[in-house]
Amino acid sequence: MERENAWKAYTDAQLEELEALSRDYIDFISDNKTERECTQSAIELAEKAGYKPLAKAIESGQALKAGDKVWAHTHGKALILMALGTDRLEDGFNILGAHIDSPRLDLKQNPLFENTDLALLDTHYYGGIKKYQWVTLPLAIHGVIAKKDGSIVEVNVGEDPADPVFCISDLLPHLGQEQMKKTASEVIDAETLDVLVGGWPLSVDEDAEVADDAPAWEKVAKKEPVKAHVLKVLAQKYGIDEEDFLSAELEVVPAGRARELGFDRSMVIGYGQDDRVCAYTSLVAQLAIENPTRSAVTVLVDKEEIGSVGATGMESLFFENTIAEIMELAGEGGQIALRRALANSKMLSSDVSAGLDPSYASVFEPKNAAYLGRGLVFNKYTGARGKSGSNDTSAEFVAEVRKVMDDADVAFQTAELGKVDIGGGGTIAYIPAKYDMDVIDSGVAVLSMHAPWEVTSKADIYEARKGYEAFLKNA
Repeated sequence: MERENAWKAYTDAQLEELEALSRDYIDFISDNKTERECTQSAIELAEKAGYKPLAKAIESGQALKAGDKVWAHTHGKALILMALGTDRLEDGFNILGAHIDSPRLDLKQNPLFENTDLALLDTHYYGGIKKYQWVTLPLAIHGVIAKKDGSIVEVNVGEDPADPVFCISDLLPHLGQEQMKKTASEVIDAETLDVLVGGWPLSVDEDAEVADDAPAWEKVAKKEPVKAHVLKVLAQKYGIDEEDFLSAELEVVPAGRARELGFDRSMVIGYGQDDRVCAYTSLVAQLAIENPTRSAVTVLVDKEEIGSVGATGMESLFFENTIAEIMELAGEGGQIALRRALANSKMLSSDVSAGLDPSYASVFEPKNAAYLGRGLVFNKYTGARGKSGSNDTSAEFVAEVRKVMDDADVAFQTAELGKVDIGGGGTIAYIPAKYDMDVIDSGVAVLSMHAPWEVTSKADIYEARKGYEAFLKNA
């Protein structure tokens, strides 16, 4: 059952739509490299489309009705959008779910140090990465610093052409004989993923006494002059001192914009496409829904790359609590109604699939692999070896989803993540499935998944958006 390449069937009008979507997508993933940035941008787009904050409706006791559109977030890092339909909420919703966190390097709480006249930042990697891929790349720093006075300092350095960038150094091959004998997992140790941020020592009067109320950078200038200079720059630019790192969330990500890839410009290369390619297409599909019969919901969550844990991950009660609040305001409150609504819902757990890479074809089973350009990918099950950790949706729901896609002329394919005893992976699908709802994994095929720069096909991005909209309308 080989699937056709989607590019072969496009009309000129569809190609124009595809290119417009791809341009907007490139802008989105270039401008939003953290879960906080994704959430804020998604809220802004939602409000332009007529969505209102659920928090205000709760505060005022505003009744919700069919046609209303609301959004809710938690900790600025996870988001739920709902367009209320004409059907009873107890009869369930059509849901899209994706994650907006991506593998990266996080700064430790006490990160800044000086060594051999260089200033560096200590990191702790987040999610599954190949550590050797992160050396010698131009890097940017995004995030927030929370100060004791309650103010928040937003940080984004390395993206503007006028900004400096940062990097992690590597050993030259002339001196790397021993390093080159190591396995790929050992060649770069996690504790050597230190980000180079300065090399200019601060000039100080060695004989002068430092006052007790002197700035923090002055107090370390004699012993660590390069670190002191970095602290002085941070104090002048952001109004922070070294202690403020204790309450900061700073993420180190590849610097630079996503780009078109290939002489034919058929692909996109960029950071964080796992899983923002699914998050963005889900968001666009959700915002296109007007006056649905069945309520349409999109859930964008954090922490999938480390197990969907914490207050902003899918394992939290944020999803369930938000739905309960909406149902209460819509006049369908109560635990029984909530449980029925969740059990009657249908969901696409939207996460990327590993695209078959001809350079590494031996780890794939070709008949059951995802191919770039062949459309939206469905995974009946994920997991690893014997389907461990898999949701494994029902045959009946797969048939229903097939019909929705075929009726909407959506190009789609089915896949597994590599050969049975080689591959494996997980998504958020098993978590909402605990409510007894029908859930299937879907997404976009990606080359170089979890690398600093990942590759997708514009055709698959387009088919994902089409498929997600069709599901919200017709499932």
